[in-house]
Amino acid sequence: MSETKTSTFIGYEKFIIALLATLQFTVVLDFMVISPLGYILLDKLSISTSQFGLVVSAYAFSAGAAGLITAGFADKFDRKKLLLFFYTGFVIGTFFCGIAPNYHFLLMARIFTGLFGGVISSISFAIITDLFAINVRGRVMGFVQMAFASSQVLGIPIGLYLAKAFSWHAPFLMIVGLSIIVGLLIVAYMKPINAHLKIQAKGNAFQHLGKTVARPEYLQAFAATTLLATGGFMLMPFGTAYGVNNLGIKEAELPTLYMITGICMLVFSPFIGKLSDKIGKYKVFLAGSAVTCIMTLIYCNLSVTPLWIIIGLNVLLFIGITGRMISASALMTAVPEPQDRGAFMGVNSSVQQIAGGIASLIAGFIVSESSTGFIENYPTLGNVVVLAVVITALLMFRIHKYVTAKVAMTTPTTAPDPVV
Repeated sequence: MSETKTSTFIGYEKFIIALLATLQFTVVLDFMVISPLGYILLDKLSISTSQFGLVVSAYAFSAGAAGLITAGFADKFDRKKLLLFFYTGFVIGTFFCGIAPNYHFLLMARIFTGLFGGVISSISFAIITDLFAINVRGRVMGFVQMAFASSQVLGIPIGLYLAKAFSWHAPFLMIVGLSIIVGLLIVAYMKPINAHLKIQAKGNAFQHLGKTVARPEYLQAFAATTLLATGGFMLMPFGTAYGVNNLGIKEAELPTLYMITGICMLVFSPFIGKLSDKIGKYKVFLAGSAVTCIMTLIYCNLSVTPLWIIIGLNVLLFIGITGRMISASALMTAVPEPQDRGAFMGVNSSVQQIAGGIASLIAGFIVSESSTGFIENYPTLGNVVVLAVVITALLMFRIHKYVTAKVAMTTPTTAPDPVV
């Protein structure tokens, strides 16, 4: 199927966007639901906090490793078949999590799930790049990235309810049920996506991977992705502890904070996507970076604060973070050549996963917990995040210039250049 050139989507394109967004919802929820279940797992499985931390990070590192291993093969197959293969593995792994009788079984199940689930986003982004032109990719990414907000609004509260009503296994089995429906829709209605096979790069998978990671323009994109992941993953692991122990949020108020933030992101994500297509993806990225820096410095230096102020600041912070992610993702899709898209997206996804895991570990060395539970050095962590955001903006400028020149070369002289 050729790239859509108009600003309106036909029925099949709307179906693909909705399908990929729902698919992303299941994958994101599987990754995110494990953290809120932490206090239940610590009790039911009789494990330590370090063992639970390993369960969380095992998924990220196995996902990163899988992306690197499979990147060389990503452009050798029909993307629909590749998506089905890895999504099937993801469903099986999540089912194993849903029947895990003990800690070690759960740990192995998370590693297995990560090996398959970690590759799905890169395949989805390659499909978006194949089917949609650069001038509408911001809108598409805006809708697909709503999966993160949806998991906060719907997935996590429902998952926690099922865990309390039945057992901690129930959220995983819920994800399996929804994923099976999504898988059947892919089988029945998604058309083959194989145009890239006609311009397939020569050489075996490892040669293809080697050429992909050796290209300078790709390397600078991977560097930007590394720092892009660093900012968010540094704040996330200790966000709840900081909110409860430093800002005075009650544990019972946390669902309210997550839900209101998620609902706001559901509203703002499509708007941000449209705006990035209209005024330019790098301009939106810069605006998102500015908001992120300001809100990070304010948020990380708060003391005990009323909940309504924290909610307002948190929403603004996530608007900045979401603006960066949507615009950067859309801009990144224009970097690789058609024959390299699968490999590029695979490596890029791996870099993001591994960088996120490393960022979480670094954050653990920066902050510390006092005997009263107070999180110390959080302002320092905020300063490090802001520095990463500023450096990322400089790297993204180089990518913006590269993509702009590339689009100008491929756009007919009679047509206006798409805004990037």
